[in-house]
Amino acid sequence: MSRIHEVATITSKGQITLPKAIRQVLGVDSGGKVAFDFNGKGILVTRAEPGEHTDPAIARFLALIERDIADGKNVMVLPPALAKSLQQARKRRVDVKDEIEGNVSL
Repeated sequence: MSRIHEVATITSKGQITLPKAIRQVLGVDSGGKVAFDFNGKGILVTRAEPGEHTDPAIARFLALIERDIADGKNVMVLPPALAKSLQQARKRRVDVKDEIEGNVSL
């Protein structure tokens, strides 16, 4: 592949627009994700594969829960109704692509 050199301007919010030629080569479009890897000399930009990025806040939260479980802190028995509901939900097949029925409040 031939070399592509593009320049992008950083906004006051630290954002850049990925040049069209780079987006095309990476095969990303609006809503697509890219990964930045710094190797000590420069930055490599690649198309991010689904599930590649991890949220550091979630990672810290899961580590906190893991420590609590290991130390026996903040661990309690689930209320019977909730435990039964979770056991029943495990038996149902869920397709994450299915439409959500009813009203959902976030």
